[in-house]
Amino acid sequence: MPGQGTSEYIGIGLGSNLGDGKSIIQAAWQRLGELGLNLLALSSPYQTAPVSMTSAQDFINAAGLATTRLSAQDVLKMLLEVETEFGRRRTESGEGYQDRSLDLDILFYGNTVIASGNLVIPHPQLAQRLFVLAPLAEILPDWHHPLTGLGPFEMQQRLVGRILGGHAPQQRINKQHWQKEQGLTHSSGRPAQSDKE
Repeated sequence: MPGQGTSEYIGIGLGSNLGDGKSIIQAAWQRLGELGLNLLALSSPYQTAPVSMTSAQDFINAAGLATTRLSAQDVLKMLLEVETEFGRRRTESGEGYQDRSLDLDILFYGNTVIASGNLVIPHPQLAQRLFVLAPLAEILPDWHHPLTGLGPFEMQQRLVGRILGGHAPQQRINKQHWQKEQGLTHSSGRPAQSDKE
Protein backbone atom coordinates (compact mmCIF):
# COMPACT_ATOMS: atom_id res chain seq x y z
CA MET A 1 0.00 0.00 0.00
CA PRO A 2 1.30 3.47 -0.82
CA GLY A 3 2.81 5.30 2.10
CA GLN A 4 3.43 8.92 2.91
CA GLY A 5 5.60 9.47 -0.18
CA THR A 6 3.20 8.30 -2.92
CA SER A 7 0.21 10.32 -4.04
CA GLU A 8 -2.98 8.43 -4.90
CA TYR A 9 -6.33 9.41 -6.31
CA ILE A 10 -9.11 8.84 -3.81
CA GLY A 11 -12.86 8.86 -4.25
CA ILE A 12 -14.99 9.95 -1.31
CA GLY A 13 -18.73 9.59 -0.87
CA LEU A 14 -20.48 12.32 1.14
CA GLY A 15 -24.00 12.17 2.51
CA SER A 16 -26.29 13.87 5.02
CA ASN A 17 -29.95 13.54 5.97
CA LEU A 18 -30.03 15.71 9.11
CA GLY A 19 -29.85 19.48 8.91
CA ASP A 20 -28.94 21.48 5.80
CA GLY A 21 -27.33 18.65 3.85
CA LYS A 22 -25.98 20.78 1.02
CA SER A 23 -24.24 23.22 3.36
CA ILE A 24 -22.92 20.39 5.53
CA ILE A 25 -21.43 18.53 2.56
CA GLN A 26 -19.83 21.67 1.11
CA ALA A 27 -18.33 22.59 4.49
CA ALA A 28 -17.12 19.04 5.13
CA TRP A 29 -15.46 18.89 1.70
CA GLN A 30 -13.62 22.14 2.41
CA ARG A 31 -12.63 20.79 5.82
CA LEU A 32 -11.04 17.73 4.21
CA GLY A 33 -8.97 20.11 2.10
CA GLU A 34 -7.89 22.02 5.20
CA LEU A 35 -6.78 18.73 6.76
CA GLY A 36 -4.51 17.86 3.84
CA LEU A 37 -6.44 16.28 0.98
CA ASN A 38 -5.75 17.87 -2.42
CA LEU A 39 -9.32 18.52 -3.58
CA LEU A 40 -9.89 18.07 -7.32
CA ALA A 41 -13.64 17.80 -7.96
CA LEU A 42 -16.96 17.66 -6.15
CA SER A 43 -20.04 16.40 -7.95
CA SER A 44 -23.43 18.02 -7.99
CA PRO A 45 -25.60 17.23 -4.97
CA TYR A 46 -28.20 14.50 -5.40
CA GLN A 47 -31.37 14.21 -3.33
CA THR A 48 -31.93 10.53 -2.67
CA ALA A 49 -34.31 8.30 -0.80
CA PRO A 50 -32.79 6.31 2.08
CA VAL A 51 -31.37 2.94 0.98
CA SER A 52 -31.22 -0.08 3.30
CA MET A 53 -32.80 1.92 6.12
CA THR A 54 -36.15 3.38 7.17
CA SER A 55 -36.26 7.16 7.55
CA ALA A 56 -38.62 10.03 6.80
CA GLN A 57 -35.61 12.18 5.82
CA ASP A 58 -34.15 12.16 2.31
CA PHE A 59 -30.38 12.32 1.89
CA ILE A 60 -28.22 14.77 0.04
CA ASN A 61 -25.33 12.83 -1.51
CA ALA A 62 -22.26 13.77 -3.53
CA ALA A 63 -18.94 12.28 -4.58
CA GLY A 64 -15.57 13.94 -4.38
CA LEU A 65 -12.21 13.30 -6.03
CA ALA A 66 -8.93 14.18 -4.35
CA THR A 67 -5.32 13.11 -4.17
CA THR A 68 -3.49 12.26 -0.99
CA ARG A 69 -0.17 11.00 0.31
CA LEU A 70 -1.87 9.58 3.38
CA SER A 71 -2.47 5.85 3.71
CA ALA A 72 -6.04 4.61 3.32
CA GLN A 73 -6.20 3.94 7.06
CA ASP A 74 -5.09 7.50 7.83
CA VAL A 75 -7.71 8.87 5.44
CA LEU A 76 -10.35 6.74 7.18
CA LYS A 77 -9.27 8.19 10.52
CA MET A 78 -9.56 11.70 9.05
CA LEU A 79 -13.06 11.01 7.71
CA LEU A 80 -14.25 9.70 11.07
CA GLU A 81 -12.86 12.78 12.81
CA VAL A 82 -14.61 15.12 10.37
CA GLU A 83 -17.88 13.23 10.82
CA THR A 84 -17.57 13.81 14.56
CA GLU A 85 -16.79 17.51 14.02
CA PHE A 86 -20.05 17.80 12.08
CA GLY A 87 -22.13 16.15 14.78
CA ARG A 88 -22.14 12.50 13.69
CA ARG A 89 -22.71 10.20 16.62
CA ARG A 90 -22.05 6.55 15.87
CA THR A 91 -23.80 3.98 18.04
CA GLU A 92 -22.91 0.37 18.64
CA SER A 93 -26.52 -0.72 19.12
CA GLY A 94 -26.46 -3.04 16.11
CA GLU A 95 -29.64 -1.39 14.78
CA GLY A 96 -28.21 -0.85 11.31
CA TYR A 97 -28.11 2.41 9.37
CA GLN A 98 -29.42 5.51 11.13
CA ASP A 99 -30.09 9.14 10.29
CA ARG A 100 -26.85 11.12 10.28
CA SER A 101 -25.64 14.67 9.95
CA LEU A 102 -22.64 13.55 7.89
CA ASP A 103 -21.50 10.30 6.35
CA LEU A 104 -18.09 10.05 4.67
CA ASP A 105 -16.93 6.90 2.87
CA ILE A 106 -13.83 5.97 0.92
CA LEU A 107 -15.13 4.79 -2.45
CA PHE A 108 -11.75 3.89 -3.93
CA TYR A 109 -8.07 4.48 -3.26
CA GLY A 110 -6.12 4.33 -6.52
CA ASN A 111 -6.22 0.73 -7.72
CA THR A 112 -5.71 -0.61 -4.21
CA VAL A 113 -7.86 -3.46 -2.93
CA ILE A 114 -8.16 -3.71 0.86
CA ALA A 115 -10.22 -6.08 2.98
CA SER A 116 -9.51 -5.55 6.67
CA GLY A 117 -11.68 -5.51 9.76
CA ASN A 118 -12.63 -1.83 9.56
CA LEU A 119 -11.86 -0.98 5.95
CA VAL A 120 -12.92 -2.50 2.62
CA ILE A 121 -11.80 -0.75 -0.58
CA PRO A 122 -13.31 -0.30 -3.11
CA HIS A 123 -16.48 0.31 -1.11
CA PRO A 124 -18.33 -3.03 -1.05
CA GLN A 125 -21.75 -1.46 -1.82
CA LEU A 126 -20.53 0.91 -4.52
CA ALA A 127 -22.11 -0.97 -7.45
CA GLN A 128 -25.46 -1.27 -5.62
CA ARG A 129 -26.06 2.42 -4.93
CA LEU A 130 -27.27 4.91 -7.51
CA PHE A 131 -26.47 7.72 -5.06
CA VAL A 132 -22.81 6.76 -5.39
CA LEU A 133 -22.66 5.80 -9.06
CA ALA A 134 -24.45 8.88 -10.45
CA PRO A 135 -22.17 11.47 -8.83
CA LEU A 136 -19.09 9.32 -9.45
CA ALA A 137 -19.98 9.07 -13.15
CA GLU A 138 -20.34 12.85 -13.23
CA ILE A 139 -16.85 13.64 -11.94
CA LEU A 140 -14.87 10.59 -13.04
CA PRO A 141 -16.57 8.68 -15.87
CA ASP A 142 -13.32 7.00 -16.95
CA TRP A 143 -12.61 5.37 -13.59
CA HIS A 144 -12.75 1.56 -13.57
CA HIS A 145 -13.34 -0.72 -10.61
CA PRO A 146 -10.05 -2.56 -9.95
CA LEU A 147 -11.81 -5.91 -9.40
CA THR A 148 -14.57 -5.89 -12.04
CA GLY A 149 -13.10 -3.51 -14.61
CA LEU A 150 -16.49 -1.76 -14.86
CA GLY A 151 -16.86 2.01 -15.05
CA PRO A 152 -19.50 3.99 -13.14
CA PHE A 153 -21.82 4.39 -16.16
CA GLU A 154 -21.77 0.65 -16.85
CA MET A 155 -22.38 -0.20 -13.20
CA GLN A 156 -25.21 2.34 -13.14
CA GLN A 157 -26.84 0.82 -16.24
CA ARG A 158 -26.59 -2.68 -14.81
CA LEU A 159 -28.10 -1.57 -11.51
CA VAL A 160 -30.98 0.25 -13.23
CA GLY A 161 -31.62 -2.90 -15.26
CA ARG A 162 -31.78 -4.97 -12.09
CA ILE A 163 -34.12 -2.44 -10.46
CA LEU A 164 -36.44 -2.34 -13.48
CA GLY A 165 -36.36 -6.13 -13.63
CA GLY A 166 -37.43 -6.38 -10.02
CA HIS A 167 -34.13 -7.89 -8.88
CA ALA A 168 -33.04 -4.90 -6.77
CA PRO A 169 -34.99 -2.42 -4.60
CA GLN A 170 -36.22 0.87 -6.06
CA GLN A 171 -33.91 3.85 -5.56
CA ARG A 172 -35.14 7.42 -6.00
CA ILE A 173 -32.49 9.97 -6.95
CA ASN A 174 -32.75 13.56 -8.22
CA LYS A 175 -29.84 15.72 -9.32
CA GLN A 176 -29.77 19.11 -7.56
CA HIS A 177 -27.62 22.24 -7.63
CA TRP A 178 -25.43 23.81 -4.98
CA GLN A 179 -26.94 26.92 -3.41
CA LYS A 180 -23.56 28.64 -3.49
CA GLU A 181 -20.34 27.44 -5.01
CA GLN A 182 -17.90 28.62 -2.32
CA GLY A 183 -14.98 28.22 -4.72
CA LEU A 184 -15.47 24.46 -5.06
CA THR A 185 -13.87 22.63 -7.93
CA HIS A 186 -16.44 20.65 -9.86
CA SER A 187 -16.15 18.30 -12.78
CA SER A 188 -13.51 20.29 -14.66
CA GLY A 189 -9.87 19.45 -14.14
CA ARG A 190 -10.31 15.76 -13.47
CA PRO A 191 -7.72 13.27 -14.67
CA ALA A 192 -8.53 11.05 -17.62
CA GLN A 193 -7.81 7.96 -15.54
CA SER A 194 -7.60 7.43 -11.79
CA ASP A 195 -5.18 4.52 -11.93
CA LYS A 196 -1.70 5.16 -10.64
CA GLU A 197 1.49 3.16 -10.63
